[in-house]
Amino acid sequence: MITSDVIVVGAGLAGLRAALELNRHNVKVAVVTKVHPARSHSVAAQGGINAALRNHPRGKFDSPELHAFDTIKGSDYLADQKAVLKMTTEGIERIYELEHWGAPFSRTEDGRIAQRPFGGAGFPRTCYATDKTGHVLLHTLYEQALKFEAASERADMQIFDEWFVTRLIVYKGTAKGVIALNINTGELEIFAGQAVIWATGGSGRVFGRTSNAYINTGWGMCVPFYEGVPLKDMEFIQFHPTELYTNNVLITEGARGEGGFLLNNRQERFLANYEDSAKAMEMAPRDIVARNMQREILAGRGVEGKYIHLDLRHLGKKKILERLPSIRMHAIHFAGVDPIDQPIPVAPGQHYTMGGLDVNLNTESKVKGFFAAGECACVSVHGSNRLGGNSLLETVVFGKIAGEYASAYFKEGGGTDVPVSFLNQILKEEEDKIIRLLESKGKENHSAIKHELGNAMDLGAGIFREARTMNVS
Repeated sequence: MITSDVIVVGAGLAGLRAALELNRHNVKVAVVTKVHPARSHSVAAQGGINAALRNHPRGKFDSPELHAFDTIKGSDYLADQKAVLKMTTEGIERIYELEHWGAPFSRTEDGRIAQRPFGGAGFPRTCYATDKTGHVLLHTLYEQALKFEAASERADMQIFDEWFVTRLIVYKGTAKGVIALNINTGELEIFAGQAVIWATGGSGRVFGRTSNAYINTGWGMCVPFYEGVPLKDMEFIQFHPTELYTNNVLITEGARGEGGFLLNNRQERFLANYEDSAKAMEMAPRDIVARNMQREILAGRGVEGKYIHLDLRHLGKKKILERLPSIRMHAIHFAGVDPIDQPIPVAPGQHYTMGGLDVNLNTESKVKGFFAAGECACVSVHGSNRLGGNSLLETVVFGKIAGEYASAYFKEGGGTDVPVSFLNQILKEEEDKIIRLLESKGKENHSAIKHELGNAMDLGAGIFREARTMNVS
């Protein structure tokens, strides 16, 4: 058995930020993650992180309140307005904290954090590091975690990577740790603590066409649900307008923020033909752009009847190399086109899960001692549609809050102690369950079943949903 004061499950931006906050309060923390922290899906975020810093020439009248208004409007007015304002207000401090920790943001000519326009935003408020913002922010937090892990003057911080959590331990209505499988050895272990913070990311891989990594299976949402943590808003799925048609690799919204055009097979900027996107064009909210792209394809105006062209050629070689270098490499390697000279083939695909584990503004759940932050949680700051740049912001704002409140909960006593006999009993139950799976004589191919599930979700729960396709699925 491995014991700690608080267990953090997941080591993306939300999990690491929570762990750092716990460490700041001298609370012993064990971070359990099924992949190396630098392989968490936060690393794939490209475009940026929103905050009303007012560094852009067109953003001098921006404010947290206007950021909140855009977010609530973009959510189709279904977001929790208090949660949104909390995120947009505290987000400014979180950005400068990341800068202080060494995050290499792109800069304005006078040295301030650079900002770019993003869809649904009234002002250019998306802070960025070229087109790999998630990558640099994740590495920044991981560096801080390694530093604190080694610092003798602080309480212990241990990171256990390549451990797959199979069960949340709940005793008398209180979260008390997890059971995890060591992927390298196949052994099960109990991680016991007085509180648990959940930060396991999204569930995109239940769809066939998705920008999500293979680790985003949705299992992280299932485990707490099985132990009584409710799920909320699970019907709200975001479909990103621009994923590479060839393999679903994300093409950042920043490409459109820098001035990229979406063209149909007639070389028209077709978004002008739809009332809800005629004004903002490529900078309309993601749900609007994705729906109108899909309408063009279904109407037979897609390129080869299958996809849309994202045209960056007019931006020029210098701007593409400076602002969108990774996007150029993705297009070359995975689609065989150089965006300096050729348009990129893109189509909408699943990208983000707005719903998740039901938590309040303090990241607390119905189960005492259980906290959740990031994409696996639903506060809800996104409603039915998330604005680009708000997901990274949510991770660091509510990751910090989760660490803060879990720390306070631990210092107040952390609830009832768990008998060793109970822990041994549930460990035996998990071992028996895994043995039954391994020794099963079933002949079904789980990979084929998953493939069928992805196709069914694409057909029945995609951008357009109707009874006919849902019943067929």
